[in-house]
Amino acid sequence: MLEFSKMNGAGNDFVVIDNRDLSHSLQKEQIATLCQRQQGVGADGFLTVEPAESGADYKMRYYNADGGEAEMCGNGARCFARFVNRLEGGKLTSTRFETIAGVIEAEFIGDEVKIELSKPFDLALGLELEIADATAMVHSINTGVPHAVLFVEDLAAVNIREWGSAVRYHEQFAPAGTNVNFVEVREPGKIAIRTYERGVEDETLACGTGMVACAILHHELSQTPPPIRVEVAGGDTLTVEFNRLAEGDYEKVTLLGPADFTFDGTLSTL
Repeated sequence: MLEFSKMNGAGNDFVVIDNRDLSHSLQKEQIATLCQRQQGVGADGFLTVEPAESGADYKMRYYNADGGEAEMCGNGARCFARFVNRLEGGKLTSTRFETIAGVIEAEFIGDEVKIELSKPFDLALGLELEIADATAMVHSINTGVPHAVLFVEDLAAVNIREWGSAVRYHEQFAPAGTNVNFVEVREPGKIAIRTYERGVEDETLACGTGMVACAILHHELSQTPPPIRVEVAGGDTLTVEFNRLAEGDYEKVTLLGPADFTFDGTLSTL
């Protein structure tokens, strides 16, 4: 029997389980089935709470919808934090947890959660790539997971699946591939984004590390100071803040936004 919670962060949805006793050991195929929307619970990703191995409070393990483990997930991290707060009876004001990408700190602010991410790295500006028989200007940065970012004039007109897949599998980002974000600047300090997620292999309603990547690149290209407001396809607007030390060198990178419980359930088989 597998007890779980279904959660969502700005429309990015997850199945979350308490595995502090390490009694569950799901295989890649089982996780993929769990996340499958027609025959499983349905989710963009799968999160487990496990014992910390260092000085943090917990360990977060994150799996994409295809069952493959990934370094981190920004929206997932906010949901993870709210989930462990419920495990602790709602008494926490903050928490720290390990991820493959580093230790994440979370703070509870009303109904929202603010997370401080690990330092971004591998900033690359102005890559000219041949995509779908056209030359595209692509920027990239790793905000816990790798992200490619393209700025467009009409976000609604972008064929996310075609262009996202083409960039995700481009040789520039081989062999691991990248998440892909398309950005429309609404005004200085306010952007709207759509994201093609690696591992989901389709558009998702939100991507936390993608929001941070887009906000930082908006700042790099326009010098617009933080905070940067980011509107996602799910309809929410989240807030990204950071301190810039030099080009590509950032600290105190935070993401503030919702993290909600949808329902709880129990599975007898996978």
